[in-house]
Amino acid sequence: MPQLNFRPIWRYEAQLYEGVLTTLLLTFVAAIAGLVIGIAGAVLLRGGPKPVRYAIRTYIEVIRNTPVLLQIFIIFFVLPGLGLKFSPIQAAIVALSAYFGAYAIEIIRSGLDSIPRSQVEAGLCLGLTRWQVLSRIVLPPALRNIYPSVTAQFVLLLLGTSIASQVSADELFHVAGFIDSRTYRSFEVYTLICAIYFALVILFKIAFAVIGRMVFRWPMHR
Repeated sequence: MPQLNFRPIWRYEAQLYEGVLTTLLLTFVAAIAGLVIGIAGAVLLRGGPKPVRYAIRTYIEVIRNTPVLLQIFIIFFVLPGLGLKFSPIQAAIVALSAYFGAYAIEIIRSGLDSIPRSQVEAGLCLGLTRWQVLSRIVLPPALRNIYPSVTAQFVLLLLGTSIASQVSADELFHVAGFIDSRTYRSFEVYTLICAIYFALVILFKIAFAVIGRMVFRWPMHR
């Protein structure tokens, strides 16, 4: 059995660091853009014109029922033929944002739908404006309801950034392939990369749990 040797990998510490930063950049930018898509889509899905609702439904079904790899390939390899050229990072952000947004629309919509309409009507009857009803009656419990789903989707997005390596974006998984091609220590390289992904996921889960307890006053056993 070959002896494990991680020392050659640490010569590429700078590349690993840059790969982690790029992975986090892709995750946060795509999550923010996806949430904007999700909020706008959920609102329009509930009260927008029928053609707009139909277009949003089509977008959700297409994105959720086709591989993300295919989507990023279309953005990076096909769209340039139509005059829309993206760098690897830009293509990854567009694809991951569209992916996250499609799921965020349904998550946010379900959160809004979980609030009984009678509460909205009661707020309006008490003289509150629609904005006051939304901000004081609808959003607090809706955000509490969707928070676990949104954070879980964020973790999936973080892991999904590895798909960006297929268009040569310099995220963590692409860096792993580069180091492997230089060191020929495949087991050590991918074991380390797996450990880094695992550590990132655990850190974010802990952070989200702490935020949930602070913001929503969840009990410690959740």
